[in-house]
Amino acid sequence: MPTAVLPRASRTASAGDGGVPRRRTRVLALTEARWAGAALVLFLLALPLELTGAPAWAWGPLYALVYAAGGWEPAQSGLRELREKVLDVDLLMIVAALGAASIGQVMDGALLIVIFATSGALEALATARTQDAVRGLLDLAPATASRITPAGEETVATEDLVIGDVIRIRPGERVGADGRVLDGASDVDQATITGEPLPAPKEPGDEVFAGTLNGTGTLRVAVERDASESVIARIVAMTEEASRTKAPTQLFIEKVEQRYSLGMVAATLAVFLVPLAFGGDLTGSLLRAMTFMIVASPCAVVLATMPPLLSAMANAGRHGVLVKSAVVMERLGQTDAVALDKTGTLTEGTPRVTGIRPLPGAGLSEDGLLALAAAAEHPSEHPLARAVVSAAQERGQALATASDFGSAPGTGVTATVEGHRIAVGSPARLLRDDATPAGVSATAAAAELEETGRTAVLVLRDGLPVGVLGIADRIRRDAAATVASLARLTGGSPMLLTGDNPRAAARLASEAGITDVRAELLPEDKAAAVRAQEQAGRRVLVVGDGVNDAPALAAAHVGIAMGRAGSDLALETADAVVIRDELATVPAVVALSRATRRLVVQNLVVAGVFITALVVWDLVGHLPLPLGVLGHEGSTVIVGLNGLRLLRESAWHRAAGHGTNASPPITRPASSDG
Repeated sequence: MPTAVLPRASRTASAGDGGVPRRRTRVLALTEARWAGAALVLFLLALPLELTGAPAWAWGPLYALVYAAGGWEPAQSGLRELREKVLDVDLLMIVAALGAASIGQVMDGALLIVIFATSGALEALATARTQDAVRGLLDLAPATASRITPAGEETVATEDLVIGDVIRIRPGERVGADGRVLDGASDVDQATITGEPLPAPKEPGDEVFAGTLNGTGTLRVAVERDASESVIARIVAMTEEASRTKAPTQLFIEKVEQRYSLGMVAATLAVFLVPLAFGGDLTGSLLRAMTFMIVASPCAVVLATMPPLLSAMANAGRHGVLVKSAVVMERLGQTDAVALDKTGTLTEGTPRVTGIRPLPGAGLSEDGLLALAAAAEHPSEHPLARAVVSAAQERGQALATASDFGSAPGTGVTATVEGHRIAVGSPARLLRDDATPAGVSATAAAAELEETGRTAVLVLRDGLPVGVLGIADRIRRDAAATVASLARLTGGSPMLLTGDNPRAAARLASEAGITDVRAELLPEDKAAAVRAQEQAGRRVLVVGDGVNDAPALAAAHVGIAMGRAGSDLALETADAVVIRDELATVPAVVALSRATRRLVVQNLVVAGVFITALVVWDLVGHLPLPLGVLGHEGSTVIVGLNGLRLLRESAWHRAAGHGTNASPPITRPASSDG
């Protein structure tokens, strides 16, 4: 069928979507729909004239206009393909209609043209609506924003905002750009981006997304991404790029289609000539051959694959998973093994204070020890220092002012806090075989924390140990459920591939429910572990985020990168990107891919049954041409619309339910090649 040229879509808002603007292509905005409508009107004018016995000059020109209005576009497309030595099914339909007219079946040929044109218009509308679902996300972002400048406040186009600009978002306004809150507090409705059912509270330091709806407070936000790099824009750009690719199933069908079409032409000639050779009627033989050409055409088969794949990619994109191609969408459902990175994938990727151990005799409570360390660490930009300061601020502690700050790489920091010289850093460097009771106690506390996979940070006051802090990367809240769901989908427990030490890896694996743990791996070791699984016949899905994950992502059957904190190399190497860092979307998109595969099979079965039944009817019995046209085009429309079911919100929710209802992981012993 002809490819739809997408017109400007109308924008509406429905009550059910929280007032979110929605693009919806008007039917008559499509060229295919206008020509199909014209052909239908002309046919309805000609048909009663013919049936009531009007002279041929009254209805004949009208039928001729039906052929022209409904057939010129597919005929032009088919001839263009023929010049490229490609036999297009559309051209065969036009030939069949003209063949019917040549033997006096003008009305039957016109009916074929009308139904064929209407089918093409419906396919064009389906394609337009699929793209509307993705492109409509762009309408979420407001056209203008209030930018704060030294001279005051000005209204600018959101596309003119640059990184570093500060914008003001008033109550009820949509956020104009991806950024971070500088001051103010409000609740922001992020349902269109994150899927969260309730508004998310936003305070200084929190991230906000373009297109989300501000609540009752006023926010001042620093822009962190250009408009073209916003979450919404990335969804649209990557999904549109993906829609231009073709899955292996589609490529196979297109390859077979050419041979099938040539064979169908040969078979049509045989259906026409063989009866003639045995004295058959010319008109009857030609009519049967034309009917055969129509019902044997593989239009429905051709449409069986791409609408479901494109719909699934659009749906995944709306929920924060950018699948880079139709090939990837198909391959995701084929995976039967999973390898997960640790830091930034199963964990949040941000160090947090998880243990506070004041030493006996130091005279400090947990809050007092934390406040002392945070005051000394406050001027530092080290990730562990930020973790200590954040922990103190979360407890509402007021930090004392530090002076004479100093930092030594690999050792820690020193500062004067309230008249005391405070040092915070590595126990191994700061203690240096301290055999005093306080030193021994500090060494034991540090060893206890490190034994559980945490990083120990020692605090000294005036040269004496007063306590130890434990810092670790916190596991994601949905990690265990995700691991369980992936285990159920693939039939085996995922592997954990990490460069971290074995104790930290084992601790996290036990929390997540993973039994196959491989620690202290270099990037090439991760890639080797994946290749070993692939060579053993497994199709491995790798999920990672860092530069050290890129080789494994490239070696995998499918690679998924965690987008928010992922490195540029990992994002480029991966086949799909989870842009909102929601780990639970990984099993959801795998389940959606499998649902897509099932729907493609359904479409192929429907198409095959229709073609077989109609062909047998035509060859064995007498299939009226109008009925053959209805059966052929009806199956094409059914297959096309069936693929669009995957655009529904319910399709994603059913796929995501695999994570919610996942059974415990099926464990498999670690292989000896790790």
